[in-house]
Amino acid sequence: MHSNRVGPRFAGVLLGAVAMAGGWAEAQPANAPPNPYRTVEGWAKMPEGRTWGATSAVDVAPDGRSIWVGERCGANTCAGSSLPALLQFDEAGQLKASFGAGMFVFPHGIHVDRGGNVWLTDARARDGKGHQVFKFSPDGKLLLTLGKPGVAGEGPDVFNQPSDVVVAASGDIFVADGHDENTNARIVKFSKDGTFIKSWGKRGSAPGEFDTPHGLAFDSRGRLFVADRGNNRIQIFDQDGKFLEEWKQFSRPSGVYIDRNDVLYVADSESNSKVNPGWKRGIRVGSAQDGKVTAFIPDPEPDPEKVVTSGSEGVAADARGNVYGAEVGPRALKRYVKK
Repeated sequence: MHSNRVGPRFAGVLLGAVAMAGGWAEAQPANAPPNPYRTVEGWAKMPEGRTWGATSAVDVAPDGRSIWVGERCGANTCAGSSLPALLQFDEAGQLKASFGAGMFVFPHGIHVDRGGNVWLTDARARDGKGHQVFKFSPDGKLLLTLGKPGVAGEGPDVFNQPSDVVVAASGDIFVADGHDENTNARIVKFSKDGTFIKSWGKRGSAPGEFDTPHGLAFDSRGRLFVADRGNNRIQIFDQDGKFLEEWKQFSRPSGVYIDRNDVLYVADSESNSKVNPGWKRGIRVGSAQDGKVTAFIPDPEPDPEKVVTSGSEGVAADARGNVYGAEVGPRALKRYVKK
């Protein structure tokens, strides 16, 4: 008589193979990829008298060297502050430019487009500000605004806690709209002049549904990578919103960045024994072409069980392969360089 049961030894091998295929085994310490980076503390020099606030927004300028950061005004909010929220640092960590004072409540997601223009989302609202996406020239001139100031909604001209923004090679604009519970859970597409084109997604865990779409990036093929944080996965779409595939081997993604060589950097700032158990938080480095994870920078917090969010939410890498982690809880910008 034939049986569908397998012996315990074979079952263990089979389970291990399935786990490896799904990315589970990668999270275990024995199978974790190497960390080829060392940490550089205090690389970016703040102006005298100013300290780092929470930041989840970091990107690299087209020169591949200078770094843009959206920072929450020395606190975890810019509400009531007169400090500039956007800061640019050169490759030595010296401040080159700053602007955006008095415009933001909760700077969250940043994107520097091919022309060097700087985009920043405002993911909360207060005092008639927030729930918007802003585009600035490199010298701080406001070029475009999406959304209505302080107004939350689901329509084509409003957002509810927009988390991130990215611009395609065509100039089309994509916004990850939604952050907390009872906000939106969708991707919104606009033409380069800000005209609404379409939106897709709703709250859920099926393909094309989202639970906190927290970060966005394009690969060299123009595929849109969405950090679907609440679902512990990256979802990949074409630019019309067609679901292509999902990847879970990069853990619980808060931030996602893809460089010009299709190296994929994914920041997990939340995993612990209660949130996404079995996974370690930190920055995973791999390939946007085949999804293989090749390196892991662990969370600098020695006891991540103590705090809900610790490590980098935002992540980027410069032309030399140096990695930047924007940290909300520790209120810092870390730089990681090859050992």
